[in-house]
Amino acid sequence: MEKQYYQEYYELERKNWWFRVRNQLLMQRVQKLIPSAKPIRILNVGVATGSTSELLSQWGEVTSIEYDKECAEFAQEKTGLPIINGSILELPFADNTFDLVCAFDVIEHIEDDAKGVSELKRVCKSEGWVAVSVPAFMFLWSHHDVINHHFRRYTMSLLKGVFLKDTSGKIAYSSYFNSLLFLSIATFRLASELIPKKWIRKGTGADNHIFAQESWTSKLLFQIFNLEKPWLNSGLTFPFGVSAMLCWKKNK
Repeated sequence: MEKQYYQEYYELERKNWWFRVRNQLLMQRVQKLIPSAKPIRILNVGVATGSTSELLSQWGEVTSIEYDKECAEFAQEKTGLPIINGSILELPFADNTFDLVCAFDVIEHIEDDAKGVSELKRVCKSEGWVAVSVPAFMFLWSHHDVINHHFRRYTMSLLKGVFLKDTSGKIAYSSYFNSLLFLSIATFRLASELIPKKWIRKGTGADNHIFAQESWTSKLLFQIFNLEKPWLNSGLTFPFGVSAMLCWKKNK
């Protein structure tokens, strides 16, 4: 993440229409993984400015780790959360430490995603959970992915394949999301590659800056994306979307 971007990211994670709905969808899914009201130990990997760690804290003790040292320091100062500077490729924790291990929009940032996923599994307790989200479909690749230092976007089969490289657990849930806006976003992404960046992109050039936070367009996008919450909560899954989520359960 570029230096300018993580300073803007704090506001984006808490106010931008996409982050607000995405975070609610992820927490809704996490709620279904928690067997009881008993506090659990949670590891949140790649926390950026800490919004998801704040949300996850309702279920127990959250340990947060962020690869970008300056971002980790910035987030710790802004949130008061203890944030460890470290890498998903070498997590500084013993085997079988956490009940829930999360990596929301993280593994697309690492070249060796299989190694990163193996580390998430390693520190997960027996019968614990690993929950991830990723951007979907390489044909949606755009300047947004470049500025965010992504290595890839995923199909569900590719994402599942990374988790099924061993038999230490099973995939218990998977779905695409941000599906209602898929056609609109795909059209914009493809068209934006033909238009000079300066005409449509502001700030760092990421998609999050295209519409102002309080614009009617952002409010409309929020309302449309938000319609997916009850559907996904009911158990419905989508066959396509701009993003994908997966929950993996470790064996006994």
